[in-house]
Amino acid sequence: MITSAGPREGKSTTVANLAVSMAQSGKSVLVLDADLRNPTQHKLFGLDNREGLSVALVQEQDYRSYIRETAVSGVMVLTGGPIPPNPAELVGSKRMKRLLEEVSEQFDIILIDTPPIVAVTDPAILAQDVDGVILVMASGEVHKDYAQSAKELLDKVGAKILGVVLNKADMKTSDYYYYYYYYHGSDNPKKKPKRHKNR
Repeated sequence: MITSAGPREGKSTTVANLAVSMAQSGKSVLVLDADLRNPTQHKLFGLDNREGLSVALVQEQDYRSYIRETAVSGVMVLTGGPIPPNPAELVGSKRMKRLLEEVSEQFDIILIDTPPIVAVTDPAILAQDVDGVILVMASGEVHKDYAQSAKELLDKVGAKILGVVLNKADMKTSDYYYYYYYYHGSDNPKKKPKRHKNR
């Protein structure tokens, strides 16, 4: 499952990029758009969104009929569908739990796109039923209190945090660049380059 602390941190794009990368390594990947408040994956993969996860859950229909092929070999997408009035109730339903169990047997990798966790309860509900969570944060944009709240909400439900994706980072001006230079690229390892702050 992939979530973020707040909006516009690039979580949906991260999901799509991860899907393509994993498919290129030979894995069968399902992108499941569970951001029923602002579904985006259909736009990223150029798919129709008139039907999808929300329809399958509300009408108790076979979700498999809504899984779409993409232009990327190995990547399938279950779009979010029309925005429902009760997203949290749907993602926390028994039907959703069954769906997750079934797709996990059909695909090597399931990447679930969810809303920002600090804003709504949907991600915290889903986090209890997945193998792990990746938290996406926009470098220089997300407030540290927001980031801390996101971690605390995940910890509270016992979620396994697999890691953090630092998105929108300028590696040429970040501390990471200078530390990499010092440990891997400097001809004189005794002299540590001056640390620079992001601007």
